[in-house]
Amino acid sequence: MAGYLSRTIYNELLESLRDYPVVVLLGPRQVGKSTLVTELLEFNKKIYLDLELSSEQRKLSEPELFFELHEDSLLCLDEIQLVPDLFKTIRGTVDKRKKNSQFLILGSASRDLIKQSSESLAGRISYLEIMPFNLHEVKARNLKKLWLRGGFPKSYLAANEAISAKWRENYIRTYLERDIPQLGFNIPAKSIERLWRILAHSNGQTLNSSKIASSLGVSAHTVNRYIDLLEQTFLVKQLRAFEPNIKKQYIKSPKVYLRDTGLLHTLLNLETFDELLGHQTFGSSFEAFVIENLIRMFPRWKFNYYRTKSGAEIDLIMTKGNQKIAIEIKASKAPKPQRGFWTACDDIGATKKYIVALVDEPYPIQNDAEVTNLESLLLAIE
Repeated sequence: MAGYLSRTIYNELLESLRDYPVVVLLGPRQVGKSTLVTELLEFNKKIYLDLELSSEQRKLSEPELFFELHEDSLLCLDEIQLVPDLFKTIRGTVDKRKKNSQFLILGSASRDLIKQSSESLAGRISYLEIMPFNLHEVKARNLKKLWLRGGFPKSYLAANEAISAKWRENYIRTYLERDIPQLGFNIPAKSIERLWRILAHSNGQTLNSSKIASSLGVSAHTVNRYIDLLEQTFLVKQLRAFEPNIKKQYIKSPKVYLRDTGLLHTLLNLETFDELLGHQTFGSSFEAFVIENLIRMFPRWKFNYYRTKSGAEIDLIMTKGNQKIAIEIKASKAPKPQRGFWTACDDIGATKKYIVALVDEPYPIQNDAEVTNLESLLLAIE
């Protein structure tokens, strides 16, 4: 791996550290959290501890004493979910010092998984998420590379496709064999792997827990629990259904996407863009890629999909205040929206309508809609 790409979250992280005594930076393993810590040049004194290492954990055998010894430093604690009892001491230290920029806590489990441990810090803590590279960070000319390899730094920046694919294979294996047990879940690795592959082949489809349960030989409740785990470790996204204000029968089950398309392609045994281009999941892969980039770039918006039982459908609805943006996603150079898209836009009262496709330049079409590419859409949304 060579090179380094600046992260869009950097300034937000600095601002949060200035405003809060404790900042929690969450994201999947190997996404670049510790690298970001090394870039915090504004803090001359930093202490970084990787709590996956027993030698580092031993330094905190007397945590209150350790924190006092380094009271002038920003204390960066990585993989905090492995030592949840530390939050009690952190709270006492924070209340005693009464200043900001005391702790930067890194974790590869979601806020929900560490919430109970950290809730005693309410009012003193800020949560941020860092995800794999997005299109803004790698620049639009690298869209196909980002789409194929995904945004994990060591995958995206690998010297060639084979090295990138090998890194992702190892990532999946490590997650199954090490990460799940470390989080305290007694779940067979083979079961999660089979579910993960099923979700890859049905990427972007509405969730049918009973059907998946039948394939795995478990209950639908167990399937939902496994999917929740994959979501809480930032690997899948459940896109919830939009609830219209009109009386129409609509699909209520969530759609499930793999968040990183590089991992999606590895689970589908796709190594090159030519292989992806000829695969049946080409369209759903692009859809996942577009949705994930929008979610990362616009965290203050709400995201849903909409589909009625009569066939009206919107791939993605972005809402904020009075704005309702309807987005159709087509992995095509010449996209043609179906009638159901226009019907659905009327159902929800869309204020803007976009068809995101593999086009070079945006252009208007019927019903005040615009065909656009992902880069232009990212610039168009405020």
